[in-house]
Amino acid sequence: MKKLFLFGYLALTAACQTATATSEIQPTSTSVPQSSPVPITTAITFTLSPAFTSTSIPLFFTDEFNGDTSAWTAFQTGGETNPTLTLENDLLRLDISSPNTWYYAVHNIHDYKDAFVSAKFTGTPSGSIGVICRYSESGWYEFNLASDGTYNVLFGQWLGDKIARYTPIASDASEYLQPGNLSYEVGLTCQGNFLFLYINGKLFRKLDVTRYGLTEGKIGISAASFDATPMIAAFDWVKVSEPNQ
Repeated sequence: MKKLFLFGYLALTAACQTATATSEIQPTSTSVPQSSPVPITTAITFTLSPAFTSTSIPLFFTDEFNGDTSAWTAFQTGGETNPTLTLENDLLRLDISSPNTWYYAVHNIHDYKDAFVSAKFTGTPSGSIGVICRYSESGWYEFNLASDGTYNVLFGQWLGDKIARYTPIASDASEYLQPGNLSYEVGLTCQGNFLFLYINGKLFRKLDVTRYGLTEGKIGISAASFDATPMIAAFDWVKVSEPNQ
């Protein structure tokens, strides 16, 4: 999978410029980004919309995608074409037309030390969808549910100027996931040195991430296509709340 990072606001369509990466990884429906360094096209920056400040959106909130989405910033890795974002019937819809495309959106208003981030979504059975916590220039944690009935947890890390690396933390099947289905509520608690993984409101795994050392950052969502396209992901809502552990 070609790796590149592109930044821009979430809007009714995503406008970003594709660049060619120097290294390639070829994923399947069960693969995750490998731990080798990956070039990116730009340094990480966050530009807030003047309409949103740390006081206009509370620390804990639910975004039901029935209004302005400019508090979000998006970036893309891989893929030959740019995904299209639309607001449709109070859903955030993401259409991915090229294979091996990973797309992320980060909420820019608050940083969190400990938080529970969850999202309800529906997707075509041809990719993965997930949530992110503690996103910053130091890295992030990412929890994805895949259409083949597996899940993965990843640690993304910035190694230096324009160099990033993904490290798999966990990957497995779950009794709460069904192959061919991509309609779930996914939840991730970042609390202290642990990650707590939820599917449809049920806690099913606890991971010690002391070795990775992330202490705070922003929350976000992710969606990816694998070999089969098009891939469509529709988010009903994203919620940030206090840890429930």
